Amino acid sequence: MAQSSPKNDVDAKPPCHPRACAIQDCLTRNNYNEAKCQDAVKALYECCNAFYERYGDDASTPSCPKPSLLRLKMKQQSEGK
Repeated sequence: MAQSSPKNDVDAKPPCHPRACAIQDCLTRNNYNEAKCQDAVKALYECCNAFYERYGDDASTPSCPKPSLLRLKMKQQSEGK
């Protein structure tokens, strides 16, 4: 099943919600093994990053971590932690 671009999910209601749901679906399918869902987590972070780039750090959506936490998580992910 092809998913839309993370940037497209910025326009979802609430923003990035499809990405957050994809993580839940992945965890459910994989017996809550988070290691198997890193692609879904990365897609959510990409969407959230695009959301904050578009609307600014004061924007909020229940699907995304706060900007400072998001950037820390993305940095950790890029370093392989």
